[in-house]
Amino acid sequence: MRKIIFLLMVVFSTTAMAQTTQDRTAILKVLENQRQGWNKGDMDDYMQGYWKSDSLLFVGKSGPTYGWQKTLDNYKKGYPDKSAMGFLTFGIKKLEFLAKDKAFVLGSWNLKREKDEPKGYFTLLLRKIDGEWKVVVDHSS
Repeated sequence: MRKIIFLLMVVFSTTAMAQTTQDRTAILKVLENQRQGWNKGDMDDYMQGYWKSDSLLFVGKSGPTYGWQKTLDNYKKGYPDKSAMGFLTFGIKKLEFLAKDKAFVLGSWNLKREKDEPKGYFTLLLRKIDGEWKVVVDHSS
């Protein structure tokens, strides 16, 4: 009986780890795709990592913004062209699963532009929606 219980524990823990590894890779791919879209100067491509919903929450220096379209409009206003967007890099500090379909990411961002180099931190809440990981909450400073 002990052997059966041990075997079941090994099987279930291996399955959980495989799922987490796949999901971790998928989340990092979402962030990398966003970074690449930004660095191409393509804000619409960058926004594909966000949940396309009126319930998307973005919190920045101006306070909370609700909605995918409003977030896109604010980004386009703040970063009107490739020069303003600069070259973006991320430093992922922590990626933690809160549930099977929810994850938390802590990271840093850095923009290299011709005249300055702003940087800061972000916290993200991602959800797996229809099989795809999407940012549902972004707090960037």
